[in-house]
Amino acid sequence: MFLHCGQFKLDLSRPLVMGIVNVTPDSFSDGGQHLQRDAAIAHARQLIAEGADIIDIGGESTRPGAQPVSIQQELDRVLPIIDALHGAPVPISVDTCKPQVMQAAIAAGVQMVNDINALQDATAMHAVAAGNVAVCLMHKQGDPQTMQAQPHYQDVVAEVCDFLRGRIAAAVASGIGRERIAIDPGFGFGKTLAHNLALLRGLGKLAELGVPVLAGLSRKSMLGALTGQDVEHRVHASVAAALLAVQRGASIVRVHDVRATVDALKIWNAVNTENTLDHG
Repeated sequence: MFLHCGQFKLDLSRPLVMGIVNVTPDSFSDGGQHLQRDAAIAHARQLIAEGADIIDIGGESTRPGAQPVSIQQELDRVLPIIDALHGAPVPISVDTCKPQVMQAAIAAGVQMVNDINALQDATAMHAVAAGNVAVCLMHKQGDPQTMQAQPHYQDVVAEVCDFLRGRIAAAVASGIGRERIAIDPGFGFGKTLAHNLALLRGLGKLAELGVPVLAGLSRKSMLGALTGQDVEHRVHASVAAALLAVQRGASIVRVHDVRATVDALKIWNAVNTENTLDHG
């Protein structure tokens, strides 16, 4: 299986790592650390050097309780980073749900759009269909301001699968080829700890939808709930979660700690791939 991101054709025969660059003052994990342009660019380049296969740039926090920012604010944050990374050896993704930001980012050269709203906005759908870019369609229940208030499902895996199946069909009907589509169950986006664990166990069902599954578990509150560790001490839990996600069918893991995840996946890949080493 391949994922077509602009001029890049990503081989999914091994799990890929998407590195996170938050150009925000209030992201739950690293808010403010990379808000300044030069710091964000340096961080992106460091993640590429550490082995990231994709860089995901976001200018608006979507953590629980986060407040929205204006279109102009988001553009001012992400476009200088996108411009500076032009010609990077890996695809650049923009993490946004605003059609205007998608259009500007695509025009500036991004190869992927990561949309927590799964292109439910018709203008967003058109922007991606018109650009030669990949898209990640994510499931969420509610909005960042309210989504963790009282999440409720009869069967979280079945409901997330049904939603994403519908969004894949809508994207294909709008002219977005399946080879350009990835899906994300949206860990922590309107889900309790029990919901998140059920989704992690059930990732294989999502993989059966026939497009790459992206899992974003890095440093999230579910890991804090399980380990008792605060956000800056969740590296080990994040790497374990990434490995479990890959084992259960994820093709891409979206992470803050690229080097640690890349190293762990090299071991996983060697064990799970025949004839990777000379037996002599």
